[in-house]
Amino acid sequence: MMSGAAKKETLVANVQPEPASHTVLGYGPDGYHKIAYTQWGEPDPERTVICVHGLTRNARDFDKLAGKLSANHHVLCPDVVGRGDSDWLKDHSHYTLDQFASDHRQVIARSGANAVDWIGTSMGGLIGIVLASEKKSPLRRLVINDIGPFIPVPAIRRIKDYLCVDPAFDSLDEAEEYFRKIYVQTLPMEDKDWQHYTRHGVRLDEQGKYRLHSDPKIGETIKRYWAFMHINLWSRWDRIECPVLVIRGEESDFLTESTAQRMATTGPKAEVITIPNIGHHPSLQSEEQMAMITDWLDRNAI
Repeated sequence: MMSGAAKKETLVANVQPEPASHTVLGYGPDGYHKIAYTQWGEPDPERTVICVHGLTRNARDFDKLAGKLSANHHVLCPDVVGRGDSDWLKDHSHYTLDQFASDHRQVIARSGANAVDWIGTSMGGLIGIVLASEKKSPLRRLVINDIGPFIPVPAIRRIKDYLCVDPAFDSLDEAEEYFRKIYVQTLPMEDKDWQHYTRHGVRLDEQGKYRLHSDPKIGETIKRYWAFMHINLWSRWDRIECPVLVIRGEESDFLTESTAQRMATTGPKAEVITIPNIGHHPSLQSEEQMAMITDWLDRNAI
């Protein structure tokens, strides 16, 4: 029979530790703004990983993967400006890929590393493509989760209905129901993963209501021009020289099979892993999906 002390130790061991929280200043047309990030593991200029989330999410989506990587890496997970604990910009038209890339150059500089590994989900992958394409880029290895240099208009059309919204929830259960609906393609997710998504995906307002932990205006430009807008970064893709892993949901409308095939045969000639029965995007919460990343990093050690 397990003693009380042993039970306590087991419970503590099963609790995900909290990362350290820090900030760094970014700069743009609105002046300076705060970029928040979580830190896992001890500073190590030789083994630093930066994980960047998707369009409407935040740094805490990477808690599970970052915790695993932190056993032998220094891991930073930023909140892209307008999300999580980072500042909101005064002018929503300044939420651009160029601004996000500029901010993350500051995060890389703060890390103290001359070279970093980058793991980017959706929008985080686009930022990674931009940074990896630059001359003498500090990105040593790039992992892209379900995004590519080209995004078709239908994919942008699909997400426009939950951009620029500001729902109010009376409870975390109500908020969780909302997240389960709009992120229905993000798999696999256990109940505890949805609870984690929800807990860190909302904030309390002055009236005690739960609201999304992001600026409702982050997608204003996308929503306004969705009918003809697409993203094309092929010219940048062709300039990338570091090893690249692409993880793709088989049913993804953001990263189509044809785009993934082109990514595998042009530019850095990425290794592509397609996960069946998943849309946009793989959650990176399962042991299997996390192992795809850790194993690839080990195989491509530089």
